[in-house]
Amino acid sequence: MSQQSARICILGGGFGGLYTALRLSQLPWEQKPEIVLVDQSDRFLFSPLLYELLTGELQTWEIAPPFTELLQNTGVRFCQAAVAGIDVDSMSVHLQNGPEINCDRLVLALGGETPLDMVPGATSYAYPFRSITDAYRLEERLRILEESEKDKIRIAIVGAGYSGVELACKLSDRLGERGRFRLVELSDQILRTSPEFNREAARKALEKYGVFLDLETKVESISQDSITLEYKNQVDTIPVDLVIWTVGTRVSPVVRSLPLKQNQRGQITVEPTLQVADYPVIFALGDLADCRDAEGQQVPGTAQSALQQADYTAWNIWASLTNRPLLPFRYQYLGEMMTLGIDNATLTALGLKLDGPLATIARRTAYLYRMPTLDHQLKVGFNWLARPIIEALSS
Repeated sequence: MSQQSARICILGGGFGGLYTALRLSQLPWEQKPEIVLVDQSDRFLFSPLLYELLTGELQTWEIAPPFTELLQNTGVRFCQAAVAGIDVDSMSVHLQNGPEINCDRLVLALGGETPLDMVPGATSYAYPFRSITDAYRLEERLRILEESEKDKIRIAIVGAGYSGVELACKLSDRLGERGRFRLVELSDQILRTSPEFNREAARKALEKYGVFLDLETKVESISQDSITLEYKNQVDTIPVDLVIWTVGTRVSPVVRSLPLKQNQRGQITVEPTLQVADYPVIFALGDLADCRDAEGQQVPGTAQSALQQADYTAWNIWASLTNRPLLPFRYQYLGEMMTLGIDNATLTALGLKLDGPLATIARRTAYLYRMPTLDHQLKVGFNWLARPIIEALSS
């Protein structure tokens, strides 16, 4: 196919997929290709701010704008559909209840899903926290518990990584004295991969909220109103009102079934150019890619990695279609930010260490800057500035 009629199909509208599409639309094409973005949701999710939905600090439109709004005037065509299958040899994508899409360049950015079948009862009774739908389901369950006559609301959060710690702090703020939280972690410490400064700030926050830590503890099973835990060969069943599951990420079955080189976790092996091994017209990034960068360092499955990979993916697709040299990806660790409740956060970045309200402002500002379009940044930024003034006037 000639460049004039090139079609680029991007599967997945998370940080990797959406930002690749937006970047592709901005590159200097002689003849702009057709760019199709496919996602089963109608909204992009700025996932690091999902916790703020549960405390009412932010609204859905701020952190989950519709794709159609973000892609206005970009020339990118959005298609809301689930991917049923991919033929990597004929470069065709089969959609559930949708047309088949043939393309010249394919981008795999379908992210991961939370595996709930690791423990008996988790699929039926545990609540994952990854998508906007998960947040709505959790919100509904919390609302029912808050409206009940229960004296204490007992919540177990499985996993003391970033998501588990952030949820424990935010929900402690929301439920106040009624909340009884336990954080269940298989390893011997919280936030295993985190800088010590952030870990220490998180420890203090969890202590302040009275969150009970179950370290070196394995979840045996989950039922409608209890969780069974094993600690040093001793098994205990503890009554709970809600179990939130934040552990693990799994590549979707449609990706696992592809005849592409994969690691043990089902992630697709990519070259430093983000091209799939042995398939130079297919690119993969984000959670589903097993990527070592130009320096040979393993790229972590984080939002900041996917954002950086999106720039290189877009550039290298453009280069491959315009006969220019491709660039190997160079990952830059930009630090880490976490929310530890309302008006409390922690941040380590570029030699800077902050916690408390100042870190909250820095975190919000950094995330505002990373939002997908200037139009959305301006809308959200204005709302953040105006909200305290409106609240002050109405009180």
